[in-house]
Amino acid sequence: MTLLGALMGFLLLSGSAHASPASKNETPPSYVVTLTAYNAVPGQTDDTPFETASGAYSNPEVVAARSRDLARELPFGTIIEFSAPTTAQGTCGYSVVAPSIGYRVIEDTMNARYTSRIDVLLHTKADYTTMDKGMKNAAQVLGICTDVVIRIVGFVDSNNIPKTQAALAALVTGGRELTLK
Repeated sequence: MTLLGALMGFLLLSGSAHASPASKNETPPSYVVTLTAYNAVPGQTDDTPFETASGAYSNPEVVAARSRDLARELPFGTIIEFSAPTTAQGTCGYSVVAPSIGYRVIEDTMNARYTSRIDVLLHTKADYTTMDKGMKNAAQVLGICTDVVIRIVGFVDSNNIPKTQAALAALVTGGRELTLK
């Protein structure tokens, strides 16, 4: 009966998002990038705004795009975290929007004209009050942030991406380390 229970548990869990333990000796790779944001709307995407380049749903809770030059380093399913820019920048509203960014899963690709860039997908209805122009969309508030450090914290199967930031954070910090490739 124990073997049957274990087998049933394995079958039930095999379809969920998961990651296997990483070696304690591995140092997670990190990269310095320019950080921007986008919304899943036709003017900011291709003609399928609700589908990412990987085929995943354009979920503004967890999805990010990477420039094509980072495709080898950041394949689809890569989970990343961000460190704020170390210097104040006039066009960067990272400190305001940071709670909306959290961890992100690379599931989309940017236009070929961009290099060394991460573009986080944000909600179109997430508005922030700004001193100069009233209400702005979160993507506008973020603006363009240079010298942002991203760190790879693991990988997830693109077919089983957590649907919320809380679920993604629980996967990353849930008492186990994620696989580093």
